[in-house]
Amino acid sequence: MSDDKIDVSLSGMVPEHEIISKAEEQKMLAVYGIKKEMLPKLKVTDPQAKRLGAKIGDVVKITRKDTCVNLAYRLVVK
Repeated sequence: MSDDKIDVSLSGMVPEHEIISKAEEQKMLAVYGIKKEMLPKLKVTDPQAKRLGAKIGDVVKITRKDTCVNLAYRLVVK
């Protein structure tokens, strides 16, 4: 078995993931009127979290592009 890994994010089947800045995080939380801890969770061991180098406490924005653009946010946890 080879040590080469396949980056599934290049397949087009995985939506775009990005770590947002603290400023963008605060703005998003204010818009939705929620606390950071209320966000759905994304484990730090998730392949996309690893690919991004996400740390516990980061917020990841997921952009799904179908017939329209849908945004989702996840809090990176242990």
